[in-house]
Amino acid sequence: MIARGRNRTDAWNDATAHAELVAFREAAQIADAPGLDGAVLYSTLQPCGMCTMATIWTKVGRIVFGAGREDVHRMYFEDRNLDTMDFVKDAYRDDLVIDGGCLKDECAALYFRPGDDVPESEQGNL
Repeated sequence: MIARGRNRTDAWNDATAHAELVAFREAAQIADAPGLDGAVLYSTLQPCGMCTMATIWTKVGRIVFGAGREDVHRMYFEDRNLDTMDFVKDAYRDDLVIDGGCLKDECAALYFRPGDDVPESEQGNL
């Protein structure tokens, strides 16, 4: 393991401080390079659009995630119709492997579920 991260958006007042980006920033410092060629990103949730694009730009070789967008409340994703994994399919890279559904139920339990009545004050993207 090079680095790990957790969501720091509230603690740092930074909308870009998602767990994946926190981990990428730490890993880049440790590696003393902006690219993480061939590294594996493990995430409890399918990466959002921002984190997916960062994965492409950092040259990560594989994404392994637990819960997908259909397993959690819609507030965790920025678009109703666009699956962020389409970014990977449309990228100029054809060497990025995606494995979703790893410990899906355990990971989904960490988040609000589809249909949960989430107070509006806690809904980040809606």
